[in-house]
Amino acid sequence: MENREPCKSSRFEIRNYLTSSFYKEISTDVLTGLTADQKFIPSKYFYDERGSKLYELICKLPEYYLTRTDLSILEEKGGTIMEPFEKGDLVELGSGANWKIRTLIDAANEPHGANLRYVPVDVSESALVAASEDLINKYPKLRVLGIVADFTRHLDRIPNEFPKLTILFGSTIGNFSEVESQEFLRTVANSIKPGDRFLIGLDMIKEKNVMEAAYNDAQGVTSAFNRNILHIINRELNANFDISVFDHVAFFNGEEEQVEMHLQAKHRTAVEIKNLNLSVEFEKGETIHTEISRKFSKESAMKMFSRAGLTVARWFTDPKGWFSLVEVVRSRF
Repeated sequence: MENREPCKSSRFEIRNYLTSSFYKEISTDVLTGLTADQKFIPSKYFYDERGSKLYELICKLPEYYLTRTDLSILEEKGGTIMEPFEKGDLVELGSGANWKIRTLIDAANEPHGANLRYVPVDVSESALVAASEDLINKYPKLRVLGIVADFTRHLDRIPNEFPKLTILFGSTIGNFSEVESQEFLRTVANSIKPGDRFLIGLDMIKEKNVMEAAYNDAQGVTSAFNRNILHIINRELNANFDISVFDHVAFFNGEEEQVEMHLQAKHRTAVEIKNLNLSVEFEKGETIHTEISRKFSKESAMKMFSRAGLTVARWFTDPKGWFSLVEVVRSRF
């Protein structure tokens, strides 16, 4: 896989590993998803420029407790998390906006980002550039190596020359199925060298109404975010989805311990995806499954880590126990 000519400055470099593979991947994923019995589109395709901006708005909504709670843990425990980290790479997977990473940089022993290189990894180049340039301006000694990539496939593109604190903020691991999370975390475990650490966010099981409200906000931002995935398919694959035909639906599936997001057809309709030579019919009420957000108990999380070859080093949570940041290391070398 070739990357295009990287964007460079004295403290800021971007390497793009998506340009040669993105079209092939989205074509394969959409063809597979929309011909399945339960139609689906992988949630990673939410995040074009518009999708990233909508997600930033979601993070500020009163119903969306996840970001506020995650940040509160970072603000309280940031110094503890950064204390062992004297020098090296601060790697953020699925970076998006930079609110959380600023909290950790501020908590580091060296001011102005000295001795740190920030390595954001994200599929949206525009969001990555905007967040990185903001950090470059805020921290006059910080270096940034931006990697435009799908971190579930391109972990091997992340440099290994310095000690790493790799971070998966939010509830991103919850967007993976149980099988996918195991495969991803095993890859993480195999990439960890002595001295490296991995910090991962987990949304914990709580009252059903609290969880469901977070994905059904009164302003309809999450609805717009969910339906934006159809705009992306229209643009990238020359499709003709009528977005107004599909309603946003989100609910907690207690049996699977996950919130599910779907797009539900209001009436019978058909969609042409010209670049795939594909015609897809939808019955009234039929859905496209766009996202899962698994919720964890401490027991289920510990099992997940253990099966992947990871050991919990430190566990941070908020007073209500709504959200956790867990530091894991490789079980054995």
